[in-house]
Amino acid sequence: MTPNSTRNDELPIYESLVRERGDVVAEARVVAEETQHQATQALNGNDGGRQENRPQ
Repeated sequence: MTPNSTRNDELPIYESLVRERGDVVAEARVVAEETQHQATQALNGNDGGRQENRPQ
């Protein structure tokens, strides 16, 4: 990439990959946000009623 190029120069390639493979970056962001939310709930003592991972 040259010093004068902009991020817009990359968009056609990115858009092509998104069409072919899906938007992995956006999907990873959603999963990361869900994981962060679940971790916050777990640390606050709220497991959302889920009990499948609890020892008996």
